[in-house]
Amino acid sequence: MADPSSYRPKPGQIPDSPGVYKFRDEHRRVIYVGKAKNLRQRVANYFQDLANLHPRTRTMVTTAASVEWTVVSTEVEALQLEYSWIKEFDPRFNVKYRDDKSYPYLAVTLNEEFPRVQVMRGAKKKGVRYFGPYGHAWAIRETVDLMLRVFPVRTCSAGVFKNAARTGRPCLLGYIGKCSAPCVGRVTPEEHRELAEDFCDFMAGRTGTYIRRLEKDMMQAAEEMEYERAARLRDDAEALKRAMEKSAVVLADATDADLIAVAEDELEAALQIFHVRGGRVRGQRGWVTDKVEAVDTSGLVEHALQQLYGEERGDAVPKEVLVPALPEDAEAVSQWLAERRGSQVSLRIPQRGDKKDLMVTVQRNAQQALGLHKTKRASDLTTRSRALEEIAEALGLDTAPLRIECYDISHLQGDDVVASMVVFEDGLARKSEYRRFQIKGFEGQDDVRSMHEVIGRRFKRYLQDKERTGEWEETPETAPATGPAPVPAATGPVPAPALTAASPDDEPEPREDDGRPKRFAYPPQLVVVDGGQPQVAAAKRALDELGIDDIAVCGLAKRLEEVWLPDDDDPVVLPRSSEGLYLLQRVRDEAHRFAITYQRAKRAKRIRSSPLDDVTGLGETRKQALVKHFGSVKKLRQATIDEICEVPGIGRRTAESVAAALASTAPAAPAVNTATGEIIEEDDGGSS
Repeated sequence: MADPSSYRPKPGQIPDSPGVYKFRDEHRRVIYVGKAKNLRQRVANYFQDLANLHPRTRTMVTTAASVEWTVVSTEVEALQLEYSWIKEFDPRFNVKYRDDKSYPYLAVTLNEEFPRVQVMRGAKKKGVRYFGPYGHAWAIRETVDLMLRVFPVRTCSAGVFKNAARTGRPCLLGYIGKCSAPCVGRVTPEEHRELAEDFCDFMAGRTGTYIRRLEKDMMQAAEEMEYERAARLRDDAEALKRAMEKSAVVLADATDADLIAVAEDELEAALQIFHVRGGRVRGQRGWVTDKVEAVDTSGLVEHALQQLYGEERGDAVPKEVLVPALPEDAEAVSQWLAERRGSQVSLRIPQRGDKKDLMVTVQRNAQQALGLHKTKRASDLTTRSRALEEIAEALGLDTAPLRIECYDISHLQGDDVVASMVVFEDGLARKSEYRRFQIKGFEGQDDVRSMHEVIGRRFKRYLQDKERTGEWEETPETAPATGPAPVPAATGPVPAPALTAASPDDEPEPREDDGRPKRFAYPPQLVVVDGGQPQVAAAKRALDELGIDDIAVCGLAKRLEEVWLPDDDDPVVLPRSSEGLYLLQRVRDEAHRFAITYQRAKRAKRIRSSPLDDVTGLGETRKQALVKHFGSVKKLRQATIDEICEVPGIGRRTAESVAAALASTAPAAPAVNTATGEIIEEDDGGSS
């Protein structure tokens, strides 16, 4: 690991003009490329105290061995040079987007004497007009099949075309009218090129002209009593309309725009791009990237714009580019896009209307793409095996942890405190083994004591199962503590769990077919807790109190994604690109999701509860009738039995039961508006 001060430029050596800089490692490989309005200010930021740098930036500057820069005249030139260098050197610490698949395009080869319509993938070629990208090749073929009725452009390969020209017989499409057969001279090269250009115009969004022309010709043919020709023109117009229906209108003003949305987490980001031409979605594509540099949403957008339009010219760059966040140098990026298009390009964040609504859809697609990417990555056997090996190596385990259990605590300001236990086996979630807990050993908010209680209860059940099946025999060495264990003052005294009674609060999900909960029969090789040193110490203490010493424990802290081990003062820091860290994060996030879902369900159930729920024989309809009649539970509580009897469907016996239930339930404390201090009168009919 290099010391950045060893290659730090001297004061005043770096110019204060725009430019692009490169960091190189000891082997002279370029590991990072960046640009700046002011090189002196930007490069100096990398040479501050390492403790103040983002972990990714700290890794980059300690990997580098030198820095160099190139001065340019404008910020636009800096943007272009940065893109060129990233493409040339492929630096390991720069964000690089990769397509999550190879997208097919509808291509028209205008660079040939007889242009051809076909499906193309891969790098774009000069002189070829592209439309898309499409999600599936069959979608292109369906569209082309409909349009060939009106624009019978050649679709055959060069070999088929030459063979037809040699024999003087066109292919099947020429016989059925879906090719103008330029191979046998039915149309001239000029006429065929005009057909191809009309095809391109229609695909580019200029659809109204052709449909109106067909309908006009149809009406004229009908007036001249050429009914067969009129019917053919009618079918042609319907075919074009069906082709248009393949892409629904999303923007009513026939806008040409690209919409870009970003979904991200600590390690990865997914982008979705919708290509809208003539107000219709003509293509969609998605990218994913590892966040190997410290970059925010605006930085991700800027990198995406560079990769998306770096090789494009003319109409391939739309008039509008709508993004979730503007790049840092938005004006320079807009100017760079305008130069590539040849006219002004609007780069902005949509604020209202149809464009904002469509952006929500693009954002939803980005979120789904990120989730799908994570699922695919997690399901890969090789990746999972490598992740487990990395975890074992980092934590000093003898074998890979094939079963991992993770625990998380969730509450709302100390109320409805619950915990979750999720299980991953061979790197995959085992949802049938998930468990959830209610914390009842004490009142209030204390994540450390809660973690101690949950771990103790879970492994107490494990020891009970072993004892019941005869797999475990108590010895003086393995006997659990019977009295209260010494606990640090910060967490308060916590009694050691006894082995004589199972806790009724362990609520499994799901249950067996016979309704009995599954047993806590299988021990993990690794216990992961959501938190740092205090939570890890509490979990280890709970295991020690039960005499369990063959299960590893670690904690994953959210802030810097550090891995904490018991009795270690310093955390284990896994590389950000580590598959092991990715698996630990996924386990931790799943435990958090499961815990907060349970906590929210309990809170919602408590909020919806009413003293009327305890009245025997009082159904939901009559409850609603009571609350509607009096306006609230508070006013119902103040009513007499005779007044309650006035409600339709409520007899005297039921009224007496209602009055007794409300009298036995103390009214809730009045709510207070924390902003004004005003007491809010209860008017909720579902709670008291």
